[in-house]
Amino acid sequence: MSPITRVLKVRAGSPVMSGLIWSCIWLGAGTLFLSMMLTSSSLREADLVPWVFGIHGAASLAGGFVAARRSGRKGWYFGAANGALYSLLVMLTSFLATDTDWSLRVLALLGLTCLTGALGGMLGVNSGSSGGSR
Repeated sequence: MSPITRVLKVRAGSPVMSGLIWSCIWLGAGTLFLSMMLTSSSLREADLVPWVFGIHGAASLAGGFVAARRSGRKGWYFGAANGALYSLLVMLTSFLATDTDWSLRVLALLGLTCLTGALGGMLGVNSGSSGGSR
């Protein structure tokens, strides 16, 4: 095996960590999508709140799916944990970047990401290719 292929085979150790990585990837894709929507349509920045919650929900769903698929058990648990950690990372980043205050939107984001992460976890644990015990 060549040294390059050995370097490229880096894996996250825990299922939740790999779920968080995939959540961030989907968040980046959603951010690019929203940027294109802002520049190419009549969408205003004031109308972005439902879109932002939808992108966070989709990112948490994808992360919960990956986390539960990697764990192979307790899908809702790993998905909800991924959603909770994802929302805490988003809030920490937004607080450090723009000094965002705590509000009801924070609780709504936490609830949304935990629920969609748990749903993604339930779907992910049942999509595994192994027929072992779950």
